[in-house]
Amino acid sequence: MLYYYANTSHKLGLERLRRGAALLNRLNAKGEKTQLLVNDFRAGLVARELGVSEYVTIEGIQDIDAIAQNGDSILIDSVEDDHGRLVKYCQDFDQVWRFAHDENDAPVHSEKVIPLDTVLVDDRFFEKEPKEERTLFFLGDADYDKTILGNEDFFKTFDMELLLGNYFFVKYEDDLAKLFSTLHEPEEYEDLIKTTSTLVTASSQTALEAKVAGANVIYIALEERLFYPIELLTSHGIEVVEGFDSDKVAAFLQDNLSNDGSSIEKFDDEKILF
Repeated sequence: MLYYYANTSHKLGLERLRRGAALLNRLNAKGEKTQLLVNDFRAGLVARELGVSEYVTIEGIQDIDAIAQNGDSILIDSVEDDHGRLVKYCQDFDQVWRFAHDENDAPVHSEKVIPLDTVLVDDRFFEKEPKEERTLFFLGDADYDKTILGNEDFFKTFDMELLLGNYFFVKYEDDLAKLFSTLHEPEEYEDLIKTTSTLVTASSQTALEAKVAGANVIYIALEERLFYPIELLTSHGIEVVEGFDSDKVAAFLQDNLSNDGSSIEKFDDEKILF
């Protein structure tokens, strides 16, 4: 059994869950036995929407062995401090993988480190669908610090639609409705990413998914939200803007942005895990 632990929360969002679902869906289609581990009930519900039907909630990285048993394999997608638990995991489990925390990250024990530039996008986004002319903004699944409201002037500059995050609060949604022409529910995520002509986002996982689907993509780089390296995004034709710079975003929106996502290929799960 392979256990995939994706660190999720109302502060972190669901980027790790989304790329984890891409890998688990591929492995499940090949008949591999897998189990998703997340930190909260909401993440589990979203996992089902992404095609992963089985999940278990745990407190954190130190509780993986409360579920996984000796001889199982685990994949850790988290930047939590394991407080030395990784040593035990490498001793108890058949294989241990973890995603790199930075470009210089290297194995500490006998685990295998998955490089930062490993792109995991679900195969469903490679199925091209007709595009609707819209500019959609998606910050991410969480906005604990109310980043959108804190940049009210930026959003008043544009006519954008908003894809709400799974961890947004109802009262917060009422405030956001004043800044966007349309609010879309989180359950519309896959359909919107596949059919939107232009996406502006602070989620690099979503940026890659939309690029694969054939959208024009502008990525808003926010230091606290960096997930994939900026260089990786630009190498795939994603336009990058540092922060909420309305002039640069406006310039990109006026240009003929490239919607060719062909440089992103379907990942090879065997190269990742073996």
